[in-house]
Amino acid sequence: MPRKKETTRRRSNTSGNSMRAYTLYYATNRAHKGRDRWSPSGYGADFSEDGSENLRFGKVTVNANSDQVGKHLARGIGFGVGDGETLAGYFSRQARRMQIEAFEEVLNPALPDTQQQPKLGSARTFDELQKNMRESRDLLIFIHGFNVSWRDAVASALALQEMLNLKHGGSAAKDVRVFLFTWPSDGLALPYVSYKSDRTDAEASGYAFGRGLLKLRDFIGALRSRGPSGQVLCKQELHLLCHSMGNYVLQNTLARMARFNPGSLLPRMFEHVFMCAPDVDDDVFEVGQPLVRLPELTRSVSVYHNNGDTAMYVSDYTKGNPERLGLAGAAKPALLHNKIHQIDCSPVVNGLVEHSYFIAGSVNEDIRLSIQGLTQDDDTRHRGLAGGSWPNVWRMV
Repeated sequence: MPRKKETTRRRSNTSGNSMRAYTLYYATNRAHKGRDRWSPSGYGADFSEDGSENLRFGKVTVNANSDQVGKHLARGIGFGVGDGETLAGYFSRQARRMQIEAFEEVLNPALPDTQQQPKLGSARTFDELQKNMRESRDLLIFIHGFNVSWRDAVASALALQEMLNLKHGGSAAKDVRVFLFTWPSDGLALPYVSYKSDRTDAEASGYAFGRGLLKLRDFIGALRSRGPSGQVLCKQELHLLCHSMGNYVLQNTLARMARFNPGSLLPRMFEHVFMCAPDVDDDVFEVGQPLVRLPELTRSVSVYHNNGDTAMYVSDYTKGNPERLGLAGAAKPALLHNKIHQIDCSPVVNGLVEHSYFIAGSVNEDIRLSIQGLTQDDDTRHRGLAGGSWPNVWRMV
């Protein structure tokens, strides 16, 4: 009996040694849960009591078994390696006991953001993320989609972070830190009620996210202006990934930035913008449409779509929306800006992972390769030109 107890204790210690703290920075315009906004127990499905554009910043930590995480990352799924979808489910279960550190602010809401010596959560966030980037980490901002609770948003962002840091083919991959922007998506499986509510909330959240990007623009500008010749910025890149209705948040972000940005052009802030299963109209890049100015914001746009995505059919047919970009790509691919590339994922993901394929297998690998700096036509990618005379229309193989 003593030996049996000793063996049990040894196994328990081994399991304990596999536990690791997974950390994620976030911004949100959700209402906090609990009595103290600076010590929240979580965030809910409503806007902050200070308004839909009020952003809170902070850091969340989830303890998880690294061996379990590794099993999800190593799992073959029929179109490559890495099951980010089930990994997100595992992180969601572990996140029931997450630790949240909200970054406290001292700010008079009756005065503009330019008031003297305010204590801002955004300033602390940008400072800490800058230190991360100086350690040779790129930063990717992630905006989730429809029907996502606070806990599941954290879980998806952590799964994305782990997938993006997979080392492929022995290459010295660039490390990536994921930053989560989470908006009050209902997190309720009520397709007719929740979708309409989430779409309204996504519009208002686009204004909040736009405000956050303008803060980031000002932070970067201030870095460049410090000292006689300015401060040398790190050599790392900023990226943006929007999933599903998160792309509708982005659509409204551009409207907000265009209104408050000085000058005729939007600031180029990102190296890559990844639009995954985008729940927006398929003519959104055409002249006079909401995302026609997106190329001003970035060096490259990648649109991932799947004609077997049931969520796109729900949005298209049951909600009375026009054809969705996430279903078959742009309505007129010949009119796409040369910075915009669209990738048909249908041949590899159809019937396997319908909507969240951006965190799985070869699709996530394709995103990683873009972050590593590979060209769109690099032979390492599992894709080829889709035919016709368009050099920026691709199909996964």
